[in-house]
Amino acid sequence: MDLHQLRLLRELGERGSLAAVARALHVSPSAVSQQLTALQRRVEVPLTERRGRTLVLTGAGQALAEAAMQIGVAMSSAEQAVNRYVQDPTATVSISAFTSAGLSYFGRLLRDLAGEGNPRLVCHDRDVGQDGFPALTADYDLVIAHRLEHSAPWPASITALPLVREPLDVAMACDHRLAGQPAVSVAELIDEQWVSVQDGFPLVAALESIAVHAGKPLDITHRINEFFVAAAIVAAGPALALMPRYTAAPHPGSGIVLKPLSDLHLGRCVDILCRPEALHRTAVRTVVNALRGSALPT
Repeated sequence: MDLHQLRLLRELGERGSLAAVARALHVSPSAVSQQLTALQRRVEVPLTERRGRTLVLTGAGQALAEAAMQIGVAMSSAEQAVNRYVQDPTATVSISAFTSAGLSYFGRLLRDLAGEGNPRLVCHDRDVGQDGFPALTADYDLVIAHRLEHSAPWPASITALPLVREPLDVAMACDHRLAGQPAVSVAELIDEQWVSVQDGFPLVAALESIAVHAGKPLDITHRINEFFVAAAIVAAGPALALMPRYTAAPHPGSGIVLKPLSDLHLGRCVDILCRPEALHRTAVRTVVNALRGSALPT
């Protein structure tokens, strides 16, 4: 049954006439009558009857009006529960990130939001192909995702909040022949071995851009998704890899260095994805603000 129609029936029982109901709800008596007629079609017994010029409730109508009152109380309670959930600053917020973003943000985020009155965080690592990130917003409140700068934007059905724009540099061993240069050109990289990622992941297209610029395919010797594993392979030599400048910056003693490309600009966007309604929640907005407040350089 339609909740609005049930409310009108209850109002008729309490106010005593169609005219009084219409005045209270700022509608016409005929509009009230039409809605009550529609409700009557759903019920096998009469809900109203005429007493002189007045429309009153029958016994069945009074029973349904009382049920309508109870439904109204339940709906009000449900709305208040939703409001409390939406406004609760300590509610649980689930967040997923691809691995290198998790390494960069999760620890810092947990420390920043460790005090009382902050959201409870549940962190997940989900490294998927670029096309797979939007679907994760159905399972997590917030999704840290990445895509190449010049790739297609995220679907309009989800909200995308920019977090970091970072260049992609060439990672090489500290003793590589090019390691002493401030930057490297594509021509200097043509005959090198490379570590790539699995097909469907964003960096594949970036490596293809280098190949197009070089005019020949790259020699892909390894396919590794995790940057810290790729870094270990690069440090052992002689392979090179593309790595983000900030979220995968090499640690001291890692045995690798990052060199910018002098003649080809490659970069990626790291964004926070979510369903639009998620940002109505106070706890979710708190986590978003903490993430963006601790963002790495752009």
